[in-house]
Amino acid sequence: MIDSPSEWVVRWAHLVERGPVLDVACGAGRHAALFAQRGFEVVALDRERQHIEGVRFIRADLEDGSPWPLRGERFAAIVVANYLHRPLFPLLIESLEEGGVLIYETFMVGNERYGKPSNPRFLLRPGELLQAFAALTPVGFEQGIVERPKKARVQRLCAVRGEAGGVRIPA
Repeated sequence: MIDSPSEWVVRWAHLVERGPVLDVACGAGRHAALFAQRGFEVVALDRERQHIEGVRFIRADLEDGSPWPLRGERFAAIVVANYLHRPLFPLLIESLEEGGVLIYETFMVGNERYGKPSNPRFLLRPGELLQAFAALTPVGFEQGIVERPKKARVQRLCAVRGEAGGVRIPA
């Protein structure tokens, strides 16, 4: 069973008007399924094999030193949720088309009070997503404590490659 998509991803999904969409470290595929159901071409990456209806799946361990499996491919949107591997940051920027949307959400320092992850290697520092993706235009950013789906300390960024003049920002 696929869990519900992240509220953050759903909040910004309207900015994605076409595919292909890349779901990085997709897990069970909740975000890949969301965009596939909207009729977009979707590519999902994970180290564990998944079958997600209507999605091209690529099995890849993104942390074992292997080359980026999508070199040369460009995406209209990239989604990353609950995953942090800092060496991917430049590859994500490079893989995003002009006008493309990045929707990123993961845990940050302080989350150790609420459970896992608690290793600083897997926790963002304050403002880190804004710094890491400074080449993009931020349209939404939050950091702090969330209550759902479980209490956690997170950092969230939605950013566009290039100008974001036509972006509709929800309340």
